[in-house]
Amino acid sequence: MAIKVSISLNSPKLSHPKLSIFNFHNLPSNSQLNFPNLSSNGQLKFKSHFKIPNAIPKPHQTLKSKSYRNQISCLFTGIVEEMGKVKELGYGENAGFDLKIGAKIVLEDVKLGDSIAVNGTCLTVTEFNTELSEFTVGLAPETLRKTSLIELQPGSLVNLERALQPSTRMGGHFVQGHVDGTGEIVSLDPEDDSLWVKVKTTPELLKYIVPKGFIAIDGTSLTVVDVFDDDLCFNFMLVAYTQQNVVIPLKKVGQKVNLEVDILGKYVERLLNSGFLEASKSP
Repeated sequence: MAIKVSISLNSPKLSHPKLSIFNFHNLPSNSQLNFPNLSSNGQLKFKSHFKIPNAIPKPHQTLKSKSYRNQISCLFTGIVEEMGKVKELGYGENAGFDLKIGAKIVLEDVKLGDSIAVNGTCLTVTEFNTELSEFTVGLAPETLRKTSLIELQPGSLVNLERALQPSTRMGGHFVQGHVDGTGEIVSLDPEDDSLWVKVKTTPELLKYIVPKGFIAIDGTSLTVVDVFDDDLCFNFMLVAYTQQNVVIPLKKVGQKVNLEVDILGKYVERLLNSGFLEASKSP
């Protein structure tokens, strides 16, 4: 596990270190980071620099929230509004793991506590600066373990979509932003101006994926073409327009994508396992 630490001097006292963690997948769900107990093959890299800011931001420029939790369940369509660029990721001043993203469209009416899907992961805006065109979201360890956000680096592009409003046209399908797991790209095959993408995932997720069914991949609403049960794979096609507006074509074979299956399949499974059909047949 590689860790980068940077320390910046913004006042007479040192600020909290900013760390970049690139592997949370091996941590148990209830674990806490404890740097002195890193495994013998772990690597700890320090990079320190001292910087005094040129000016203190005006009060109206940057707004911060004290909580990462969004109290309202949100809904998305899977229609990506723009691709943002990762500016920073690591531990912030509050000891939480922060992700700062440069963007424009999703900041047009942003408020603290708003939900924005980042590569299909519903995250809460904890800080934003409209003049610098950037916003910050907090990431829990479980989010880093379960999604492909762990692979992000400064400069990475990400799909962004604001939460659905009642007046918004429904262009994709119902996407919650609750990533079920990840898949691995196993092939990228062009056909004319379209692109075939094949993804391998787990049996637990593949059972919910059906031909011509909906799936959200890195937050993009897409239609499954075929399912290959023996290979634990499924595929889909990206037309030219979609290729230019989402991050999937920018990834390489072997990289991960976030997957959110259609929730209808999970509801049906739940009803069947609960004996709902048998109960409904009772006189």
